[in-house]
Amino acid sequence: MLNHVMGMFYHPHKEWDAIDHEIDRRERFYLSHLFVLAAIPGFCSYLGATYVGWSPLGLDPVRLTPLSALLMSALSYVAIVGAIVFMGLFIHWMARTYGCHPSRGRCIIFAAYTATPLYLTGLLALFPSVSLSLFGILMGVSYAVYLLFIGIPHVMHIPFERGFLFASAVVCVGLVVLVSMKVISALFWEVGFGPVFMDG
Repeated sequence: MLNHVMGMFYHPHKEWDAIDHEIDRRERFYLSHLFVLAAIPGFCSYLGATYVGWSPLGLDPVRLTPLSALLMSALSYVAIVGAIVFMGLFIHWMARTYGCHPSRGRCIIFAAYTATPLYLTGLLALFPSVSLSLFGILMGVSYAVYLLFIGIPHVMHIPFERGFLFASAVVCVGLVVLVSMKVISALFWEVGFGPVFMDG
């Protein structure tokens, strides 16, 4: 699994080919990628929010209580896994339109590997900073979109031209999912699942 993660950055075309050749016979192994790496943002956020804290405008760090940080980290983990599964199912639903017939598992695994840069941006949460987080998210989203565009022809076995159109549709839905996650987060805050800060 780690080899594929590193390969996504060093030689993504070659790595997509390797994943494509192994994906059907090692589906359970590949699904573990989703469940393990999706935990990185929540785990790092927990550590960053409870031990380091946010320091807006250079003021004293603001930290969350361990219980509050744990709850928010757990919710973020569920949201990430749910979003990846949803995107995989959407890719499966759209596949016939573009002339391919992949399994649901293949589509979910493809979505999980495409999101690899987004999982890794979660490491930045160890050192909470608004500007650093925004920069990391921008870089992560940009590279994930790149992986999506180059990966679809490899994994879905379709020409580049059709893959480009397919990937464009996936990006649009991905943006809707991202906005929906933000709205749902705000609703959770409204009903009492928001952050609880440490005193002093």
